[in-house]
Amino acid sequence: MTEQRPGEHMAAEISQQPAILAGIVERQAEIAEVAEAISKRPPRFALLAARGSSDHAALYAKYLIEVLLGLPCGLVSPSTATLYGARPDLRDVLFITVSQSGGSPDLIEVTETARRQGALTVSVTNTPESPLRAAAELGVDIGAGLEKAVAATKTYSATLLSLYLLIDAVRGGKGADAEKLGELAQQTLDGSEEGVQRAVDRYRFVDRVLTTGRGYSYATALEGSLKLAETSYLAARAYSGADLLHGPVAAVDGETAVLAVTSQGHGVGAMQEVLEAVGKRGADVLAVGSASADVPAALRIGVAPSAEEVAPILEILPIQRIALGLSLARGGDPDSPRGLLKVTKTR
Repeated sequence: MTEQRPGEHMAAEISQQPAILAGIVERQAEIAEVAEAISKRPPRFALLAARGSSDHAALYAKYLIEVLLGLPCGLVSPSTATLYGARPDLRDVLFITVSQSGGSPDLIEVTETARRQGALTVSVTNTPESPLRAAAELGVDIGAGLEKAVAATKTYSATLLSLYLLIDAVRGGKGADAEKLGELAQQTLDGSEEGVQRAVDRYRFVDRVLTTGRGYSYATALEGSLKLAETSYLAARAYSGADLLHGPVAAVDGETAVLAVTSQGHGVGAMQEVLEAVGKRGADVLAVGSASADVPAALRIGVAPSAEEVAPILEILPIQRIALGLSLARGGDPDSPRGLLKVTKTR
């Protein structure tokens, strides 16, 4: 039996993403059927429930729902139902639960509760036979295949794309901006390889990393921070660029590495002031995104240009590889991070 190399699963699953994304686009009609059912029961507002990486995907969906559908949208705290017994009136509410495994007890319970309280419940999961799918009225299968690495990579990007196609279809769209995402993902992975290696060499001894982004890219900053923390054990924190200027910037100094997600669109203009501020405080800035060449940074990693709404699906790819590379360079194994299991069950 061949011995498994450190990071083997994570590396393989990162590389699988272009094909997986292309496959999801081909299955767009399945997602559109769920969107049609939602359209027949127009919601007053939407709520999203998730944990971990899926929570970052849910935040991305929150931006999509508010911008593309014009609906108020909030992120649920499952414990209000599971621990405190809250039973709000959820009639005419769209309730979407995002979970790669579909097995966390709190997400299952909060979905069951929402359904009893009148919400139209939708599960978005990589495990269509899971208890979560059984708890929800409707379900979207992200179809990423079995993920062996503990750190979510392909399931995360697949969840983002599935959520985009669902929400776009609710507004009557055909997913045109996502049509070439498989190709763009491959371009991004191929084109960022050298930059990723430079980033690994530059930051392998860093202890403190701050990630930041605005708009849709804020979800990428959060997911990037989690990947760096769980694979390389870095003290990583994520902030919206706006929130960063409201106080945390005071803790930035010459010992701080800042990973800034900057893709073309409304968000990059809002990041200029942020990066100028951290630069003045001596931070070493790594800019990742299709607008990385347009902001002040010590190191830049480009991402294939796309519509702003789908940019997070591409932005995360080189960051996943940076997390993988840093973990290996620091003597770790990102496939076996200490204290973590693939499925985390909370209540």
